[in-house]
Amino acid sequence: MKKNFLLLIILFVFCSVNAQNETDANPYQKNNEIKLNLISPLFGAVEAGFERHLNKNSSLGISAFFVYDDTKDEDTNYYVSPYYRYYFGKKYASGFFVEGFGMFTSIDGKKIYAADQITFTENKDVYDVVLGAGLGYKIVTKKGLVFEANAAYGKLLFNADKTDHTVVAKFGLSIGYRF
Repeated sequence: MKKNFLLLIILFVFCSVNAQNETDANPYQKNNEIKLNLISPLFGAVEAGFERHLNKNSSLGISAFFVYDDTKDEDTNYYVSPYYRYYFGKKYASGFFVEGFGMFTSIDGKKIYAADQITFTENKDVYDVVLGAGLGYKIVTKKGLVFEANAAYGKLLFNADKTDHTVVAKFGLSIGYRF
C-alpha cells in the first residue's frame, strides 16, 4: 500500500511539473528581432538594431547609427548603443517599455563662427560615452512584424566641453521582424 501511495504521489508531482512547463513554454515564441529606424533617413543617416529577448518582460539589444549625408544639419557622426528594456505589456516582449542605455558616440566639435557667418569646426570628431534612459511602445503581429516608437535622452559623460552639446536624444519609429 505504501509503495502504491508513494508511486501515486511521484506520478502526481511529475504530471504537475510537466503541466507547468507546457503553459510557460510557447513553441512559437521568437527571441530575436531586427529593426530599421524609418526616421533616420530624414537626417541623412541610417539606424539598425538587434534585440534579444531574455524572457517575457526583458530584453537586451544594440543599435548602430551612421550618418551618410554630411550636408544635413546633423552633429552626430555615428553611435553604437547597447540597451536593456523592461516591458509592461501582456504579450511576450511587447507593449509599453522603459529602457536604460549606454552609447559610444562621435560628435562634431565646437563650432566657431566668424563675423561673416562662415562656420568651421574646431575639433573634427569628439568621442564620448553617454548614459541615458528612454521609453516607448512596441506592437508585434502574429506573422512576426514589429512596429516600435521610442524616445530616449542621455548625457555626455567625459567630453561635453569639447562640443556644443551636453545631451543626446534618440528618436525612433522603427519597423522590423521577430525571428
